[in-house]
Amino acid sequence: MIIGLPKEIKNNENRVAITPAGVFELVKNKHTVFVQKNAGFNSGFTDNDYIEAGATILDSIEEVYDKADMIVKVKEPIEQEYGLIKEGQIVFTYFHFASSKPLTDAMIDSKSICIAYETVEDKNGTLPLLTPMSEVAGRMAVQQGAKYLEKPIKGKGILLGGVPGVQPGKVLILGAGVVGVQAAKMAAGLGAHVTIMDVNMDRLRYVNDVMPSHVVTEFSNEYNVRKHIKTHDLIIGGVLIKGAKAPKLITKSMLKEMHPGTVLVDVAVDQGGCMETTKPTTHENPTFIIDDIVHYCVANMPGAVPYTSTIALTNVTLPYVINIANKGWEKACEENKGLQKGLNIAYGEVIYKDILESVH
Repeated sequence: MIIGLPKEIKNNENRVAITPAGVFELVKNKHTVFVQKNAGFNSGFTDNDYIEAGATILDSIEEVYDKADMIVKVKEPIEQEYGLIKEGQIVFTYFHFASSKPLTDAMIDSKSICIAYETVEDKNGTLPLLTPMSEVAGRMAVQQGAKYLEKPIKGKGILLGGVPGVQPGKVLILGAGVVGVQAAKMAAGLGAHVTIMDVNMDRLRYVNDVMPSHVVTEFSNEYNVRKHIKTHDLIIGGVLIKGAKAPKLITKSMLKEMHPGTVLVDVAVDQGGCMETTKPTTHENPTFIIDDIVHYCVANMPGAVPYTSTIALTNVTLPYVINIANKGWEKACEENKGLQKGLNIAYGEVIYKDILESVH
């Protein structure tokens, strides 16, 4: 199979879909790999690295799309790419269709084969291709939240870890999934007081078992959320519903109950966000303020640490890429039911029905 790796063109998206080590494995499996010039540069990989791994470098994104049977990307295609995608071409990437009707309509019209990283499942029903980026985003949520709590950027002026004689900051985390646990780990490591909330008692028991005593768990309901937003300094949204829009756990009216300078980090922004006032931002302009509350809603957080993110992503996606390339998408999906869950759209038909409910 001919595999194409285009350079990501979303704002400040510095990742690349596959490392040179991954290309080496594909070539070893007798596949041809075309890489757009400088696609890996911002992740720390040169064109020469890819050439040595067996890839061929192409000058333009148009050439990559034109030659490839399968496009492997990091982020969803944006408008400039819609017309480049061919009928029957496999596109394997993060799509997050539920948050974008224009993207959904464009991929239906293209009659391409859209396999979404974020809905591929393993035998346990977890999301193996979303996990590493959720780990990165969860850790970054605390890193960024701590920064935006600083007064020069309109935060409360609180040091999360505190100092001797001064209480640490308080972090509220909505969702005890991968994002939430990683955020709790980072916040606890800084010395903050952490409250993590979920509706899944098994997850709360897990957090209670593995986290230090200054991480406390509480069942998530509107009453408890409203109680905690009044006293916490950094609020992180990490709620995910597979393939569908995230529920709005914090409404616009709730902002009035928070102290001015409170920071909201909505990691669920790719799925529409779990806060009513969420709107996607970029690394170039990461924040906005509503009712004196700082919102950080960058839709591709791991793109800011591309070396780490690219390697972590390739570690989990490469076996699936090789499987699809070796067998073709139909046989690969037939034999691997978890991969089949990743099949969102094929030849103009929406396969993953939650998308339709979300975008219409």
